[in-house]
Order: sequence, then C-alpha cells, then structure tokens
Amino acid sequence: MSESWDASSMPDQSGKTVVVTGANSGVGLEATRAFARKGAHVVMACRSVERGEAAKAEVREDVPAASLTVGELDLGDLGSVRSFAEWFGGRDLPLHVLCNNAGVMAIPRRETADGFEQQFGVNHLGHFALTGLLLPHLRETSGETRVVTQSSGVHERGRIDFDDLHGEASYDKWDAYAQSKLANVLFAYELDRRLGGDADSADVRSVACHPGYADTNLQRRGPEMAGSRIRLWLMKAANAVLAQSPEDGALPMLYAATAPDVDGGDYVGPGGLMNMRGPPEKQRSSDRSYDESTARRLWEVSREATGVTYALSAPS
Repeated sequence: MSESWDASSMPDQSGKTVVVTGANSGVGLEATRAFARKGAHVVMACRSVERGEAAKAEVREDVPAASLTVGELDLGDLGSVRSFAEWFGGRDLPLHVLCNNAGVMAIPRRETADGFEQQFGVNHLGHFALTGLLLPHLRETSGETRVVTQSSGVHERGRIDFDDLHGEASYDKWDAYAQSKLANVLFAYELDRRLGGDADSADVRSVACHPGYADTNLQRRGPEMAGSRIRLWLMKAANAVLAQSPEDGALPMLYAATAPDVDGGDYVGPGGLMNMRGPPEKQRSSDRSYDESTARRLWEVSREATGVTYALSAPS
C-alpha cells in the first residue's frame, strides 16, 4: 500500500462489470463513481429504483461517458434477491467484481420480509444469498474475479449468538449491528476457504474490507427511525469532527476490488488514526473473525435460512 493510494491509483477497469449494492448513496455511490471513471460498467443494485436513477444521473454529471445500469435489489427480501439474480443473468454480462456494500446500522428492532432481524438479515443473510446466486457468473467470467464484502471496525465487539440470532429474546441495536458485521468477515473468509478448495473457482477471490468512519446516511438512519433529535444532532456533530468523506470511505473497498496485491482472505481498511481514516492498507481483523468452526456453523445456518446452496465443499 502506498500512502498516496487513492481512486486515481486504480488500474483501468475497461471491459469489466461490477455490481455494487447500495450504490445510490454514501460509500456505494462514491465507489460507483470511481469505477465508472476507470471505465467499468457498473450495475447499481438499489432498493429504490427511483433513487438509483437519480444517483445514476448524478454520476453522469461527473462522468458523462459512465456505463451504468440500475437494478432493483431489496436485501431485506429474499424474493427480491432472487429476482435481481435472475434479472442480472438475463443480461448476459460477465461479472468481475461483486461489492457487497449495502447495509443498515444500529436501528430499532425491525424484521425483514422473511422474518429475520433486519440488521442480520440485510447486512449478512441478504448478501450471503446474493453472492451464492451470482457465484456462477463470477466463476464463468474469464480471468480473476472478486467478491468484496463490506464490514465495519465495530465487528471487533461482535459475537455470533446462535441461540438468539434475530434478537427475539433480547435486542440491543449496537450488539445486533456488531454481530452482523462480524458475520460479514466470517462469511468473507469462509467463502475464500471454500473457493480455494474448488478447482472451478480458482480465479475467484473473496476479500473483506471496512470504510473506517465515513460521513454517510448510514449513521443517521438509526436516530431518525427512533425519532431522537438529540442523537441525530450528536451523530451529525461527531461526523463533522471525526469522519472522513464518503469518497475516502470508499477507498478500502476500491482497493480490495482492484489492487493487484490483494489476496483472497485479506481484510482492508484505512491505515490512519485508529483505523478510522487514511489511505487503505491490509489489516488484521478480530480474533473471533478467524474462528473457522464459528464460520462453518454460520455458513450452515445461513444456507438453511436463505435456501441458497453454494456448489462448494467445506474446507477439510
């Protein structure tokens, strides 16, 4: 990693197709803009097509030649995830990079359309299902392809509570968020282990990343849903003082998706103050994120919950 690495340092992406979930705002929007500047065709997977089209128009103001397509994807609805995968398959496109970026953070307890606690359902289970359904396209695409799963530094406080995954007995919004973000890293590593044991997937890499502390709408949604003006004001004040821009927050994901020195199973984040800001670098995630028995159990629970089966064997 170079201390001067930024979006302009990305290799040329001409001829590549990238799917970015949550592409209409924040880090996802800035990653879309950066990929488009480098010549990639970006599929903007958004819960709201209307907001996705508005974001697409915004990117084209900066990058007139941007190649962009908006697709409807609600990660909180497995039916929508399957519909998006079928829609993408019908477009006969290659798939070079899947950026599992969208998420919700520290919200009051809600359930997805399938009855999952929303943070675990959207942040982890929705992306688990999406990746499994799009994996054939990643495997069939010529050359190296990557799955990049966005986590958070908050994963370090996370634990997977298999006895109460969906917070039905007890719910704390930050514990639930931390659990979902730990699940992201466990999934990324377990996926890479399984890919490594499959000859047909030798060119697919799975990488985890985190954006540090970026000023996006992600932090605002929880206070807004709770109707707390004080918490919303405090969050805005903290963002103004501590957070880096969404453009900088997108750099770890861009680095994980495109840098030639990235290997499967890597974890990328900002290398500056307390790993909250700064240029991207490879880092070590929490000790719990490397627990292979937990990762295997989470994989099986996720497979059963989503009904999505990967054609990959568990590592021996």
